[in-house]
Amino acid sequence: MNTIDIPSNIHTKQTVRILVVEDEYILAINLQESLESLGYTVLDIADSAEGAIVKATELRPNLILMDIRLRGEIDGIQAAEKIWQNLQIPAIYVTGHSDKSTVERATLTSPFGYILKPIKEQELYVAIQTALNRYEHEQFLSSVLRGMGDGVIVVDLQLTIKYLNQVAEALTGWRWNEAKGRMLTEVFKLVDEQTQIPAQNPIIAALQQETTIYLGSRILLVARDGTSIPVADSATPLRNNNGVITGAVLVFRDDTQRRLTEEQNLADERAQQLEIQVAEFQRLNQLKEDFLATTSHEMRTPLSNIKMTISVLENILDRQGILNSNALSPSESVARYLTILREQCEQELDLVDNLLYMRMIDADVYPLELTSIQLQTWLPHVAEYFGERAGARQQTLQVSVPPNLPPLISDLASLTEIVSELLNNACKYTPPDEQIMVNVRVIDTTKSLINEDAESGVLDNLQVSYFQITISNSGVIIPKKEQSRIFEPFYRIPQSDRWEHGGTGLGLALVKKLVEYLQGTIEVTSSQGWTTFTVQLPLTLSE
Repeated sequence: MNTIDIPSNIHTKQTVRILVVEDEYILAINLQESLESLGYTVLDIADSAEGAIVKATELRPNLILMDIRLRGEIDGIQAAEKIWQNLQIPAIYVTGHSDKSTVERATLTSPFGYILKPIKEQELYVAIQTALNRYEHEQFLSSVLRGMGDGVIVVDLQLTIKYLNQVAEALTGWRWNEAKGRMLTEVFKLVDEQTQIPAQNPIIAALQQETTIYLGSRILLVARDGTSIPVADSATPLRNNNGVITGAVLVFRDDTQRRLTEEQNLADERAQQLEIQVAEFQRLNQLKEDFLATTSHEMRTPLSNIKMTISVLENILDRQGILNSNALSPSESVARYLTILREQCEQELDLVDNLLYMRMIDADVYPLELTSIQLQTWLPHVAEYFGERAGARQQTLQVSVPPNLPPLISDLASLTEIVSELLNNACKYTPPDEQIMVNVRVIDTTKSLINEDAESGVLDNLQVSYFQITISNSGVIIPKKEQSRIFEPFYRIPQSDRWEHGGTGLGLALVKKLVEYLQGTIEVTSSQGWTTFTVQLPLTLSE
């Protein structure tokens, strides 16, 4: 009688032993450190395909991380194929080469995973666990399928079992001498795979309808020991020589392989679709990057030339006394139109700069230079220009900085851009005879962190300090529904006049990105006649 081998244990990270095959020593050491930090055991490192085969034979690891491009006569794909044929040890390909021919060669060996360099620990962990789960699953199914044919059960009209073949014994877990005379529902139990609700046995329907009945899809057979497998079967009434129904026969088989093939085809199809989507996304992203870079350059050059031409023209007209001439009416003043041209050029140049800065932040290449900033002297200096501007608009600007503040370790240029843009925004939108207030303070918060060294997972309280910079202006209210959108690129409050206030529409969007790039937060509140932007930054910016 054939038996079914069912795995009694599942690999855990502590028991998984891995062989690393990598011919670049530094990368191999980094990979070893990543694996050990994830809790896996690295048995050894091989730097060639031949060495990988030898070490795999000696050490018998649970899994191999195999670089494809290796020194020697054979590469990682050939080595993985030989190891699988001889030792049945699964391999995950780890490589920086993802060209079509390499992928096709690797696919032919049915690898258990494919990871591209540089490797992220999360992707590494998911790939390993997925490979091990697949390996356990396939090993179990292969042991089942080795002895499987079709199972046969014969019953009479009372559904009493009259016959059980060896395959049926193996599938149900019942021996013939034990099952004989028992009710079919006791020996052959079916449940719906999704709901786990008992499913109707096809023999019953076959006897009632006096015809062959096929089992529906997604049905599991629950064996005597409680394990379950997917099955496909059919039931046919048995007739005597006179055509009278005397019972029924059930022919069933393990449907695991067909289901695996179906799932594999579906997974392959999804993987292909995902690969196409990723390639398309990368193409569109590259087009966007190329467009921004080219457009920014092409816009900056002519705008800079126009601005320089305006300055030269102003100097010429000034020397000729035309700018100060009273011959022209105010509406036709040359000085006025030159000023408009200059301001528009500056605005467009600011737009280009902001687009470039936002692109650099998104690409994580925005330059940061950490320095010690004394807010007591720096902030009043930055606000000095805006104080003059506020005075010219009959606004009041007050800056309040405590004298005993600790230094802020951050990027001076980014911080200056943040505060300047918020002050500029306040000056533009604050009506005459209203106030603009700038306040700075240090706030302490308590964060609860899980102590991983503690057996009980006790929470540790961590004291964290932040700089809080608030810029408030009176006489302006931002509707509640608009506050959540105010940091969106090119978004303007519907009631605002873009021609009156000017600007690029990217200022606050850039501010938010810069604040978050400096590991801080920013929020806006508006109530009781005041609008307040609150920026929180860590005392020390991490590298």
